[in-house]
Amino acid sequence: MMNLKEMFQLSDRGASDLKKGIFACTLTNLSLMLSVVVTVQIFLEILKPLTGEDVSWNKMWMLFGAGVIAVVLHFFCCKNDYRKTYVSCYTAAEDSRIRIAELVRKFPMSVFNDKDLTELTTNMMGDCASIEHSLSHIVPPLMANAISCTLICICVMIFDWRMGLSIFCTLPLSFLIIFGSRKIQERGSRKQTEAKLKASEEEQEYLDGIRIIKSCHLDGEKFSQLNDALKVLKKQSIHMELGTSVFISAAQFVLQAGIGITVYVGVHLLTGGSITILPLLLSLVIVCRMYGPILTILTLLPMLFHTLVSTRRMRDLAGIPIMEGRTDVPFPDYTITFDHVDFAYNKEPVLKDVNTVIPEGRITALVGPSGSGKSTMSRLIARFWDVERGTVAIGGVDVKTLDPEYLMGMMSFAFQDVTLFGDTVWNNIKIGNPNATDEQVLAAAESACCNEFVKRLPDGYQTLLGENGSTLSGGERQRISIARALLKDAPVILLDEATASLDPENEVLIQSAISHLIQGKTVLVIAHRLRTIADADQILVLDNGEIIETGTHEQLMAQDGLYRRLYQIQAKSLEWAV
Repeated sequence: MMNLKEMFQLSDRGASDLKKGIFACTLTNLSLMLSVVVTVQIFLEILKPLTGEDVSWNKMWMLFGAGVIAVVLHFFCCKNDYRKTYVSCYTAAEDSRIRIAELVRKFPMSVFNDKDLTELTTNMMGDCASIEHSLSHIVPPLMANAISCTLICICVMIFDWRMGLSIFCTLPLSFLIIFGSRKIQERGSRKQTEAKLKASEEEQEYLDGIRIIKSCHLDGEKFSQLNDALKVLKKQSIHMELGTSVFISAAQFVLQAGIGITVYVGVHLLTGGSITILPLLLSLVIVCRMYGPILTILTLLPMLFHTLVSTRRMRDLAGIPIMEGRTDVPFPDYTITFDHVDFAYNKEPVLKDVNTVIPEGRITALVGPSGSGKSTMSRLIARFWDVERGTVAIGGVDVKTLDPEYLMGMMSFAFQDVTLFGDTVWNNIKIGNPNATDEQVLAAAESACCNEFVKRLPDGYQTLLGENGSTLSGGERQRISIARALLKDAPVILLDEATASLDPENEVLIQSAISHLIQGKTVLVIAHRLRTIADADQILVLDNGEIIETGTHEQLMAQDGLYRRLYQIQAKSLEWAV
């Protein structure tokens, strides 16, 4: 049977804290039984005149003192319960979120092709929140109530087995109703989760595309899709809640029939002289006290079944293989080699038997039509994906044998798709090298021509950027990306359309800065504007996933091939005007 640690994807500390929380909740429940014992004793003392005896007020005062002690003890148990349950569970939830973030960071990029971003976000936030709620509000009280009820049931059976049977005779049938309907409840929970994911996807798409929706008057069409998804979510949520409530209500109705049975059996035994007033009173107090926790169990079990849907998703996520490798492999040099490399996205071939050498300390440019595999080659070097056949090596070391983070330490990137964080301009640049000095950050920013637009910002380099730098232009965002690459100063540099969004003046300045950066380093440049890579030491021309031409600009222009045709087309396009 799966233990709690595996079920809820907990760390060792989280599993230990959960057990402590269950124990603390059990102590809290048992501490309440002290007040039950005191209450029964008070009743017995008050009823003494019925048997011709006098009430002992000294004993009453002692019982009153015992009641006060029981209340104080229960208070401290509740305090300990809160600390062991809620505080520790939120700590465990924090660990889970961090662990998932660390896990996602090590996933191969193929995972992000197969999984929607909304699904991963739901894993990190929604599923973790669901498990967090279970660890704080469901599992500890559920387990504690089960333990305390079992102990009390045993004690009652020892005290008087007939009254014990009358109290708990309806319990098996109640649990049979809950467990018998588990598959129905889980099916409803699964459908609700799927509807929630679909609604989240529609919300994300609607917000991401709001500019296009407004500009193309798609608000009615796109909003109707979102509205339909939300209606389905509402419908599935109602079905789940209603279906669960029916079974819970039926189980509670059956359980509470035990109160009438207990009264009937107790009175029958009392009038028959089989028991005295003490067992009867004790049984009546226990049945009123015990059914509360049992009713709670019947309510919490379906909630636990619902949470298990989230825990299964978490286990599936944790079961995805991560990219691992060595971190102690020295690089004799930084020459990059492609040896008979094949690669495909979702079984669609992108690279076919690619063989080439990108020499150390030289500039190699990749050119070709869109979709020819240029960006894919750069991402295979960085091990965003693993090749299906062949080898990508740096200094003779297969990148598949290296830890991705170790490999990333050797590279600087400036991609066409720039990602900025909701932080200051300064921190977005310093991501390139967290240990850099202020002077180094400023030097990188100046070389990337950032000073010009940063001076116009309200707080300069301390200005907070919007989501993904939404407050900046495309060229400004790209200059920050280039500043990162300059600051990192790694031996291998991958530039993917790094100057695509820059105006001609800044493009010249950036190229000048990059020319200083790449001295003695291995550089791979991807560019559609062929004039920007005319001085490259080597140009690789890709078409349909294959390298069809190799040489310098002069050598390729001397051939009547694809490179020459592309260059001539671009030259003619510069003459075009409105």
